[in-house]
Amino acid sequence: MSKIKYIYRNYNVINQEETLEDLYTYKDFPVYIGCTDKSVKTDLKADLSVTICKKTGIMQLDKLLPLEIVYGDYHSEAIGSLWQEHHFSFIDFIQKYKPKNVLEIGGSNGFVAKEMVKREQGINNWIMVEPAPAYKGDEKIKIIKKNFDENFKYKGKIDTVVHSHTFEHIYEPGLFMKYLGKFIKNGNHQIFSVPNLQKYLENMQANWINFEHNVYLSEEYIDYLLSVNGFEILEKKYFYEHSIFYATKKIGNFNREIKLNNGYKKNKKLFNKFNNFYSNFVSDLNSKIASFDGNVYLFGAHIFSQFFSVMGLTGNIIGVLDNSKIKEGKRLYGTNYTVFNPEVIRNKKNVMVIVRAGAYQDEVKKQLLNINPTVNIIE
Repeated sequence: MSKIKYIYRNYNVINQEETLEDLYTYKDFPVYIGCTDKSVKTDLKADLSVTICKKTGIMQLDKLLPLEIVYGDYHSEAIGSLWQEHHFSFIDFIQKYKPKNVLEIGGSNGFVAKEMVKREQGINNWIMVEPAPAYKGDEKIKIIKKNFDENFKYKGKIDTVVHSHTFEHIYEPGLFMKYLGKFIKNGNHQIFSVPNLQKYLENMQANWINFEHNVYLSEEYIDYLLSVNGFEILEKKYFYEHSIFYATKKIGNFNREIKLNNGYKKNKKLFNKFNNFYSNFVSDLNSKIASFDGNVYLFGAHIFSQFFSVMGLTGNIIGVLDNSKIKEGKRLYGTNYTVFNPEVIRNKKNVMVIVRAGAYQDEVKKQLLNINPTVNIIE
C-alpha cells in the first residue's frame, strides 16, 4: 500500500485561525467513494481525522487528500427518484430568478444546464466551469475545464452563478465564498443547493463527513459565510431533509464585523451521539448476522457500506446491492464486497438486507419489498 501524502489543514475554514481540537480518527478509511475492478491490494486507506473548532464549533477534517485520489473516477450518478425530484425542484427554483447569462460551478454531466436551456428561451449563455466534465457542451452551453478559484477570470456577461452539491466538497469554503463575493457584481445572484448536513448528522447518516464532504457546512455556517461576504439571502427552500436551496443577491463587500455564534458544545454533543450510535449498531448487527441462516447483503455501494466496514462489521456478507449499472460486478472500494443488482434477491428465501441509506431510506425499502416481499430489512 502506497504511503498517503496528506494535505494538512490545522486551522478552521471559517476564519483560518488555528483553533482546532481533535474529535475522533477513523483509521484505515477508504480514500475513494466508489467501485473498482482492480485488486483489493491496490486500495488506499487513510486516517479520516475529524476535528472541531473551539471558537466557532465547525467540524472538519484536518488531514485532506489530493483531489486526484479522492475523485479517482466518475461516481456521481445521483440516480433514483429522489435525486430526479431534487434536480427538477432546483431547476424550478432557479427559473424564478430569470437568469440570462449563467456561470455554473461544477455541473458534472450537465443535467441542470441542459434542462434550464431547454426551458428558458431567455438564457443567452450558460458557462459550465468544471475540471472533469462528463458533458461536452453545445451551442449554448460552453465548458471551461478549470477549477473556480482566485485565479479564475471570465470577461463575458454573468448575472447569475449557480452550483449544486458543490460547496461542501470545496477544501477552503471560506475562501471560496470570498472569491465569489469578489467575482459576482452587486445586484447579481448566486443560487445554489447544498446537502442539509445538520439533518444528515441528526439522522445518523454516515455521509455527513468523509474525504469528499470534508467540512460540516451546516446552515448556520453557510448563512454566516454568505453574510460576511456581502450576500443577502433572498429565499431558502428545504427539499425534504436532503438539501437546502439558496437564492442570494450580492449587495456589499466583505464585512468582518458580522459575528458567528459558537456551536462548539452543540456540535460536539451531536458528533458523540453519532459515534456512539454506530458503535452500538454495528455490534448489534454482528450478532444478528452471526445468528442468521440465510444470505446477507448491504445496500448502497457508497459511503454508507464503507462506513460499516470501518466500524467493524463482520460476518458472512454476500455483497452490496446497488441500482447503478456502472457499479454492477465491481467491488466496493476499500472492502471485499462485490456489487449486485437488487434483482438478485428476487424469489430468494431467508434474505437479510442492511439498509442505512439516509434520505433515500424509504425509496430503497419500497424497492426491496417490491422485489422480495419476504426480505428481512435491518435499519
